[in-house]
Order: sequence, then C-alpha cells, then structure tokens
Amino acid sequence: MLTDIRLQQFRSYTDTAFELNPGVNIIVGPNASGKTNLLEAILVLARGSSYRADTSDLLQFGQSWARLEAHTAEGQTRTFKLQSSPTLDKKFEIDNQAATRLTPTKAIPAVLFEPNHLLLLTGSPDLRRTFLDDLIEQTEHGFGTTRRHYRRVLAQRNALLKHNKATAEQLFVWNIRLSELGGQIAKQRLALLARLNEKISDLYSELARRPSEVTLGYATRFPLATYESALLHKLEADADLDRLRGFTAAGPHRDDLTVLLDGHPLQDSASRGETRTLVLALKILETQTLEAALSRKPLLLLDDVFSELDGKRREALTEFLKDYQTFITTTDADVIVRHFTEGSSIILTQQDA
Repeated sequence: MLTDIRLQQFRSYTDTAFELNPGVNIIVGPNASGKTNLLEAILVLARGSSYRADTSDLLQFGQSWARLEAHTAEGQTRTFKLQSSPTLDKKFEIDNQAATRLTPTKAIPAVLFEPNHLLLLTGSPDLRRTFLDDLIEQTEHGFGTTRRHYRRVLAQRNALLKHNKATAEQLFVWNIRLSELGGQIAKQRLALLARLNEKISDLYSELARRPSEVTLGYATRFPLATYESALLHKLEADADLDRLRGFTAAGPHRDDLTVLLDGHPLQDSASRGETRTLVLALKILETQTLEAALSRKPLLLLDDVFSELDGKRREALTEFLKDYQTFITTTDADVIVRHFTEGSSIILTQQDA
C-alpha cells in the first residue's frame, strides 16, 4: 500500500506530490491533465515498467532526467530514477538498495485494467498469451527466465531462417532448445488455466446475475500430454517451409486462450455485455491469483474503465474494490463517487500539471 508519491520531470509533471488514500483514490481531471500519467507512475514504481510507452518516453519533454518517489504503509521508500545523458539509464532504489530492474520479490503486485483490456477476448491472440504469461511470471518463480530464454531462442532461429543460411544441423540445436522451453511454457499455462477454471463460472454468474458455465481452454496444434516432443517433430518436419516463410510458425507463441460460454465459443455467440463481464471476471481472478500466491493484496489501477461499464457491472466492480487500495481515473467524478459511501478520496489533476 502506498501512502504518497512525488513525480519530478515525469511525463506532464514538473514537480508534484500526492497523498494517497489506503482505500479508493479517484483521480479526476479533464483530458490531457495528467490522470493516466499519474497511474503510469504508480505502476512504474510498483512493477518496474510502463504499460504504454518506452522508457525514454517517460521523460518530460525537453528534460534529461526524471524521478519518482513513493512511500509504503510499511515505511519503505521506493525511488525510480531515469537519466538520458550521456546514455539512457534507469535505476530503482528500495530503501537505498539499488537495482536495475524490479524482480518479482522486489515488485509490488499490481493489476491494471484499462480500456484496451476490454478487447482481451476479441482482439489479437497475443493479448491473451500476454495475459496468461504476465500472470504466471508474477506468481511462479523462474517463469520470467523461461519466457525470456524462449524469446531469445525464437529470435535466433528466426534470424537463421530469414537469412536462409541455416543447415539442418544448426537448426536442430535451436529446435531442441525451443521445444524444451516451449513445453515448459505450455505446461505452466495449462496449470494456470486449470486454477482459473475452478472459479470463473461462479464468478461470472455472480457478475452477470444469472447462472452460467464458462470454460477456458488452450488452443494448440499439439497433444497437450506430449507437447514438447510433438513441437520438436513439427519444427523438424516444417524446416523447409519455415525457411520460405522466414519465421517459426509453431510453438507457444502461436497458441491461444479459448473461452466457451454455456458451451458456445465466445466469439460466435456472446453479446458485448457478456464479453465485458468475462473480461471483468478475468481481471478479478488475476487479482485473487496474485493475492493468493504472494500473500499480499495487489494495487488496483483502473484507467477510465467505469465509463465503459454499465450500472450493473459498476456495482459489481465496486463491491470487489472495497478490500484493495485502488486508483481510478475519470473525467467525471460523479460517475464513480456515487458508488462509494466511504473509504474514498478525490485527487484532482490540473491541465498544466
């Protein structure tokens, strides 16, 4: 839980500090007044990176450095420093202990819900893979390393394919490693989906105010029980075809999350309201999964989401938020304030913040 935050030469903020409520913080202001920049600053201090920009874009225009500082209810001081000269350099300090990035043990768990997440189930499969992998990385030790190694091996194999210089022997080395790492990723995704499936039907039914059955599945071209060996066989068999394509067409980077609602594929039958309810259910499950795995409550960051939800879903979300420190951006406080009778405060951002 954060008690305060100071932003210096970060995005639109020259030097501004805010006191933070342990309950719901409603960040209010007109468009382009710095609401989302404040939310982004909180996420950078909590998890170590922005959700919408490269690190260099965090600097206020024309400035060579930026600094964020926050304190927690436990008395911890968290600092983020960014310097662009002579080269771009960022570092974190937690109680004066320096780090170049925030590992899971140093990060504060945080769940972000922003308008683009409403496309989670209807947009690109990459959105769904990222949702699963980000959650696993925060809750399963070592998965982040596996994920990074897979990306590097995939990039190496693709580089060989694009230049059409790879011999069968050279590709075989990368095929072996890619299938090993791919099998580990698929296995952990399946384990997460099994845990989510235990709760999602009941949660969705509660949010939708009607009994429903939701099933999360894993779409892949390989038998799940023999994923690693099947992937290796496919990589070997399709080597010539991959050379023509110039990229690797099989592996967990091509798999997808599927959703059945009352036995029907979501994309075929679900209404817009049902889809949004399912996304909301997934974000709540993300929060609960983090809390259970890490034994601490995550921060909740909601970027202009209330305006995208109808009254019923706002009420359901409000009921869930009451137990967490929450930050909600909006241009209209009245839309949100009416849902909270106590435990909330308003943070005003200015046009020239």
